[in-house]
Amino acid sequence: MSTKKPIIHCDALVVHCMDYRLQKFLQPWITVRFGYDNFDIISLAGGVHDYEMVLKYVQLAVLIHSIETVCLINHEDCRAYGRDGTYKRHKHDLQDAQTKIKALFPALHVETFYLHLDGTFESI
Repeated sequence: MSTKKPIIHCDALVVHCMDYRLQKFLQPWITVRFGYDNFDIISLAGGVHDYEMVLKYVQLAVLIHSIETVCLINHEDCRAYGRDGTYKRHKHDLQDAQTKIKALFPALHVETFYLHLDGTFESI
């Protein structure tokens, strides 16, 4: 009898802001992209604003669920960023997080999006 544990797998880790205004856009979009039960999801104030926290979840999802994709979503009018929450800053933070994650996990596909409050997902 084998004592090996079965490999648990899901395709993706989705990281987005906890802002309640996003939920009506996020849930349907994520389901279309990854299905109903094929992703881990993390809601953090500011999305990738706290990169170190995001990294902890990426490492965990790689280790325990063998994810293949990380999907990072920041959004318009993010109160966790305050006055610093310009489009330029969000774009920079998303690209920076993507670069750092790819350097640590070259096999991962890392997608970045900026979610406008009208429900439009802009690929960054």
